[in-house]
Amino acid sequence: MKLKLFIALLLASTTTFAQEVKLAATPPMGWMSWNIMSENPNEKDIKEMADAMVASGMVKAGYHYIFLDDCWQGGRDNKNNIIADAKKFPSGIKSLADYLHSKGMKLGIYSDAAPLTCGGFTASFNFENQDAKTFAYWGIDYLKYDYCNAPEDVATAKIRYGKMAQALRKSGREILLGICEWGPREPWNWGAEVGGQSWRTTYDIRDKWNDTEGKGGVGIYNVVDKNAELAKYSGPGKWNDGDMLVAGLHGVKGPSSAYNGKGCTQAEYQSQMSLYSMLNSPLYASCDIRKMDDEARTIFTNEEVVALNQDALGKQAERKIKNDVWDIFVRPLANGDYAIAILNKAASTQNAKINFADLGLADKYEIRDLWQHKVTGKGNKWAGQVAAHETKVFRLKKI
Repeated sequence: MKLKLFIALLLASTTTFAQEVKLAATPPMGWMSWNIMSENPNEKDIKEMADAMVASGMVKAGYHYIFLDDCWQGGRDNKNNIIADAKKFPSGIKSLADYLHSKGMKLGIYSDAAPLTCGGFTASFNFENQDAKTFAYWGIDYLKYDYCNAPEDVATAKIRYGKMAQALRKSGREILLGICEWGPREPWNWGAEVGGQSWRTTYDIRDKWNDTEGKGGVGIYNVVDKNAELAKYSGPGKWNDGDMLVAGLHGVKGPSSAYNGKGCTQAEYQSQMSLYSMLNSPLYASCDIRKMDDEARTIFTNEEVVALNQDALGKQAERKIKNDVWDIFVRPLANGDYAIAILNKAASTQNAKINFADLGLADKYEIRDLWQHKVTGKGNKWAGQVAAHETKVFRLKKI
């Protein structure tokens, strides 16, 4: 009898795990409304952004989600069903979801594990099951679940996120859960256990390379440095979320410009894309796709770099070397290849000489540069110049 019970429990847990992996077998990709629309997300602009994502080639490259962030809510109706602001979304959220689905896209939405969101709008605490059913009816595919106005302890966070995860699973629709408590409660330790598919690891990213003073405003490298230590927590169905891609913002006024977010160099924007792909962070752009420049489009739609992020093995890169100048990452890929990323953290161009054996790669390889889109050498080492805050990314094929 005990053996039968054990087998039943084992099968149940395996089924649940398979379902979770199916929900996010690879990191989600898309576009987030917050940096551009902030407190005024609206139906017209969201539809225009979706059209621009299709026209720019982003959807073809894998950016299927539009993540509708805070401030979309209009309160609750007389049956306590959460509703959208009728002025911002006159056709309703279901109509918007239908529009995106017709284009081969998906819709993410936002709520908070407290009575009110970060922006002071209606949230989902004590309405988890009802809101999950509403989201399912609307055709929502992802929920970003924030943690403003909630208690600071870990135990409460686990309970509140777990309750929403269960509600989503019972809603009748497959909806991903993105845990957004910003890292203080170390959600990488418990996020998957309570039913999340990803978890933010830091506070909100700003449009800058690095925050060195600790006064607020996380930069690109702050996130990379944090996520580099969390490789063992990442894998299919469970991802370390580094927050938004900032390429194309160029210091535009808004949330991303807070805390001295004045913009980044092309090398820095490209490095974020490279390193987030190596580290398996969800990829979601946040600039105005309708008017983004060719530089940002090239960064977002580099299919060879995106392929690292979406690799079926789902193995996050490990940082093999970290010193004052270099961070060097290595990750295995599903077809037996390896990817390496070489980041120059210095403020000036540096000469690199990398022996692959020092990274644990003992064979000889064909070396393909994923930004130049060509094979640049063969052997067991690489040497070359790396510009300030640039990241070289290579795919190594054994020969």
